[in-house]
Amino acid sequence: MVVSNYNDSIMKMISNMERLKDVLKTKDLKPTYQRLKILEYLDKHENSHPTVEMIYETICRKIPTMSMTTVYNTLNAFLEKGLVSEVTITGTEVRYDFVTVPHHHFFCKKCGKIIDIDIKCAVADKKKIYGHRIDEFHRYIKGVCKDCLKSEKNKSKHNSDS
Repeated sequence: MVVSNYNDSIMKMISNMERLKDVLKTKDLKPTYQRLKILEYLDKHENSHPTVEMIYETICRKIPTMSMTTVYNTLNAFLEKGLVSEVTITGTEVRYDFVTVPHHHFFCKKCGKIIDIDIKCAVADKKKIYGHRIDEFHRYIKGVCKDCLKSEKNKSKHNSDS
């Protein structure tokens, strides 16, 4: 049973790598080991909207020869080919999103988490508005996430019990 589970895990990893290789090839990008590992990270962490630093810190533990420059250059190549999109909400950092279809984000001002949200917006899919061409449309909302609100509520309840 243990061997079977191990074999299943190996087969899933191989099929996932083949899928990621195909993704790179369809975008005319050579599937180098570094590109595959960065794409794999983005695929596994698609909801975390990581920064270059987050990606680098995780990958360099497994690949000590990986440089921050390689991560930057790879993400720029992915951006040019439409494999990822940039998410800039705070103005102080760029996050990367493997989900490239237009969607909105919720930014928690307390913990910094960025959460994909599905809301309808009449302007979002337009190419022009009042005769003006739309080149960019930033789709984000800022507030406090439900986890932080819950934590605040528990903290205040704990303090009132003391």
